[in-house]
Amino acid sequence: MLWIRGLWVAAVAAGSVGGLSGAAYTLLQSQSRQARSVIGVPRDLPFDADGGYLPDGSGPLTVTDPLTFGIFGDSTAAGLGAESPEALPGVQLAKGLAEESNRPVQLTTYAVVGSRSTHLADQIDRALLDPPKAAVVMVGGNDVTARLGVNACAELLGQQVRRLVAAGTGVVVGTCPDLGAVRPIPQPLRSLAQRWSLALGRAQARELAGSGAAVVPMTLVSRHFARRPDELFSPDRFHPNGAGYGLAASVILAPLCAVAGVCHSAVTPG
Repeated sequence: MLWIRGLWVAAVAAGSVGGLSGAAYTLLQSQSRQARSVIGVPRDLPFDADGGYLPDGSGPLTVTDPLTFGIFGDSTAAGLGAESPEALPGVQLAKGLAEESNRPVQLTTYAVVGSRSTHLADQIDRALLDPPKAAVVMVGGNDVTARLGVNACAELLGQQVRRLVAAGTGVVVGTCPDLGAVRPIPQPLRSLAQRWSLALGRAQARELAGSGAAVVPMTLVSRHFARRPDELFSPDRFHPNGAGYGLAASVILAPLCAVAGVCHSAVTPG
């Protein structure tokens, strides 16, 4: 997990300013190795379930005159950890959008596992060849490996989101998730991960204010992941499983329907 290595590097860099002790340096290095060994490296790619989805939930199919929907970002947008194609976040959102709009929805996944905000431009370039009607962007968890500040990462996100909005796409952005919910990261490294990820999420929301995109703070679901890790995380204990992606989709679907011009009746979890 490169982002864990990056988090350790960031911790050392931050500590060097104030004088990181040899013992603290050794502790953080040891915890980084421990977290990488527990979480491991994903061996599989996410399922590919792009295609058309009908209001009755069937798909993927070839459809005519669909509402086009694209999903962008990193492994959480791509659905790594989902146990079936139906459990992918893009599929769950496409089905919900089809049901609410009562029309076919064409899903295209532009998200790539391991992506950072620096990689969004390539994804957006591909999409702008034929801009989708609606889009979801979820990115941030890997940005620590870019060794950029949270504001710089947020600015990169904002630039690409504005390109989609300018092309007429309705955009929803799910902010960086709270990495403090990832239990395999030992303390105090987990606290550092939590502070960094929450700071990035806040910076993303500030950057996107006035952009025309809808912003969904993924802290809305953080407490559920923290309290029910066995139910919501995949076997790698880092990426969500289908239920976890379903929880995230439940807070994204309403604003997604709104930016797509579709009425929505669902409520977010309490």
